[in-house]
Amino acid sequence: MYRMNFYESTCFRCNQTVYQVDRVGPLKDFTFFHSGCFKCAVCGTKLTLKTYYNNQHRQEDKEVYCCSHVPKIGPGHLDGSAVGIRSALNVPRSANFVNEQIRGSGKGTFDAEALNIRPHLNGHHNSSNNNQQTHQYQQHHGDSSYQYGRFDASALHIAHALRATELQKAYNKAREKPIDYYLDKDEQTQLEMKHRKEEDDLYRKFARQREEEDKRMREEFRDEWEKELERLTSRFERELQTKKKRPDEQKVMTLRHQQEREDLEKNMTIRRDKKKESITRKLLEHERAATAALVEKQSREMLELINEKRSEYMMAESLYLDEGDGYTEDVLLPYPSQAPIPAPPALSKFEVYNDPVEFADIDQIAISVAQEDQKTFTDLVRQLVGRCGSDIEKARTIFRWITVKNLNTMQFDDNLRGDTPMGLLRGIKHGTESYHVLFKRLCSYAGLHCVVIKGYSKSAGYQPGVRFEDNRFRNSWNAVYVAGAWRFVQCNWGARHLVNAKEVPKAGSKGKSDSLRYEYDDHYFLTDPREFIYEFFPLQSEWQLLKNPITLQDFEELPFVRSLFFRYGLYFPDTNTKAVMYTDSTGAATVRIAMPAHMQSSLIFHYNLKFYDSDGDGFDGVSLKRFVMQSVVGNIVAFRVHAPCSGAFLLDIFANAVTPKEYLTGEPMKFKSVCKFKIACEELQTVMVPLPDCASGEWGPTKATRLFGLVPITHQDALVFAGRELELQFRMSRPLTDFMATLHKNGVEEKRLSKFVSHSVSDDDVVTFVISFPEEGQYGLDIYTRELGGSQTDGSGEKHLLTHCCKYLINSSKRN
Repeated sequence: MYRMNFYESTCFRCNQTVYQVDRVGPLKDFTFFHSGCFKCAVCGTKLTLKTYYNNQHRQEDKEVYCCSHVPKIGPGHLDGSAVGIRSALNVPRSANFVNEQIRGSGKGTFDAEALNIRPHLNGHHNSSNNNQQTHQYQQHHGDSSYQYGRFDASALHIAHALRATELQKAYNKAREKPIDYYLDKDEQTQLEMKHRKEEDDLYRKFARQREEEDKRMREEFRDEWEKELERLTSRFERELQTKKKRPDEQKVMTLRHQQEREDLEKNMTIRRDKKKESITRKLLEHERAATAALVEKQSREMLELINEKRSEYMMAESLYLDEGDGYTEDVLLPYPSQAPIPAPPALSKFEVYNDPVEFADIDQIAISVAQEDQKTFTDLVRQLVGRCGSDIEKARTIFRWITVKNLNTMQFDDNLRGDTPMGLLRGIKHGTESYHVLFKRLCSYAGLHCVVIKGYSKSAGYQPGVRFEDNRFRNSWNAVYVAGAWRFVQCNWGARHLVNAKEVPKAGSKGKSDSLRYEYDDHYFLTDPREFIYEFFPLQSEWQLLKNPITLQDFEELPFVRSLFFRYGLYFPDTNTKAVMYTDSTGAATVRIAMPAHMQSSLIFHYNLKFYDSDGDGFDGVSLKRFVMQSVVGNIVAFRVHAPCSGAFLLDIFANAVTPKEYLTGEPMKFKSVCKFKIACEELQTVMVPLPDCASGEWGPTKATRLFGLVPITHQDALVFAGRELELQFRMSRPLTDFMATLHKNGVEEKRLSKFVSHSVSDDDVVTFVISFPEEGQYGLDIYTRELGGSQTDGSGEKHLLTHCCKYLINSSKRN
């Protein structure tokens, strides 16, 4: 009886008969499995007798697991023995309801400040910039309870969430051993050679298809050409035969026939080129899809090989270089063998890392590797990640290598072979492989889960108010699983040009890295979902990685912002701020932007206004800029637009961070766009007049205080209502000299108004400006100054120029 059961047992997983040739077992309590069923019960990873685990804490559990998912006591269960929680539970509650036991400072621990829970435990919210940004995001998406990237007191009962937080906070401390420890380079290269053969076959198939299409099209047009030419020639011959023509008439007919033939040839050439372009575009779309599918399959196979070798190695050795240095085995869980489902990250990018300088050494590796030649992806990736101890560092070196390589400008030889250094990037040359497919491929060689996401983006050519109704703005990007969560990467948008480089190195050539300074946009590495959604909308809503996904219409209505907007920490304080702003009956609409406290002293804004459907920036001979009033109050910069006529306008807002010293030099400043809006004026019941022609920039005294330390005593607002006379006073907080004020009024020359403005400086550092208005109306007042010593001549004998300090808009009338 026993012998019969031994040779004809049933599979524990599928309950079907399992025979000796396809049997794994006996295992726990004489259980057996088909070799194909011998997989992890949680993630489905294929197991071997060396890599399987049983549940040691429940005897009745006969399932098999991989090392990542074998059940363990501790994290995941909220009981008295849970790691790091027993002592916390035993501490009496304090009056502030803050458990001081959570405030450990040792390795692998976290505190109330790190989790951002102290304000919640204390019963109030702070007003930091992060909270303000979160608040405005909640207003956009209707979720007042959702604190993005934060844990509150109610989350403390979820032990698994706490454990996940510990893991993510410790990712950059527990350094994993390099891939060389568990996967032989030759074995990885062998799989790559198999993949390269598949790729060669695919490219040969592409070449055959293109040749066949080209041959078919040439034959088709040759047949058409012969038919049309025969028709044209027959008609010409009939005309000659039916009518006797004089020699001069025959010459005219012959010339006409030659012209008709040339016209026919020209038209057919144009038609052929257009058709060839259309066919080539369709073939390229097909080739891209086929390449992406092949890379998907090959990436999966490479990850399976790496995971299998990792699991085998972990059976005998620790995977970490610093085990025992404050970390316990249950905290140092390995990277998941199967790709997790998409879900919002528990921690924001800022909580993972808050300054790109943290990756200075890692970035230098990528820059150095980019100067060398590699013949295999195995060599390339091992050079990139060989000294990386965390998944984030691996993703970082790949991201930086792609951005440094500047693939868009690389030059390739026509006879490029797959086994040459630059042959690795032949997909880029042929247009069949994008940045995103390449990033996914390289991630698989590093053992990282990565997906290519398709959707819409607010890319080149997009303007606020445009609807995503066709494929014009289709795009793709990546999500890579690092630091315990899926996180966005956009290599193409992250890449920038070389700065201060006299010579751009050619593909495959070696250059001196010390003569180049590589610029890139860090915003597009591990971008937070709540920021990424402003520019990218995936076709699959789960890949928004938001707790509350938005619709395509919501995406269209979101303000059109650029990465600099988030780099400066800007946000919109008003819930009604959308891509299209509608004016009221007077033609007025206001866009308000909030600045974080630490940027208020350095940010300078500018703007441009033009017609939406043209490049025209003037109305009745007046610049449209004079129909916008920019002002700063506290941390809010406001742009109030007064449309001079009905129609649509484009408001482009720029910003730059400069120090007062940089501003005072008078050197031209470079402003970059942070956001754009469509201003729609459907009807206009009031005729608007332009603002006085003052210096560009913000109105009001805030600029004077911020850059010159000139504090207003009498008038703190940009708009002043006055009678026929006005006195403005400021107090100097540091030495200034050589004040000057100019008065402006529409229709009146500046020189005529100069005698109506005067100023004086008292011994107690009070500056007084006295204005006498010659008539009622609206005036603009510009104030200029320079710091003490600025009037001294330089080597050329020229005085330094006065610098614009601030300006006021003044309405003068007898009633005031």
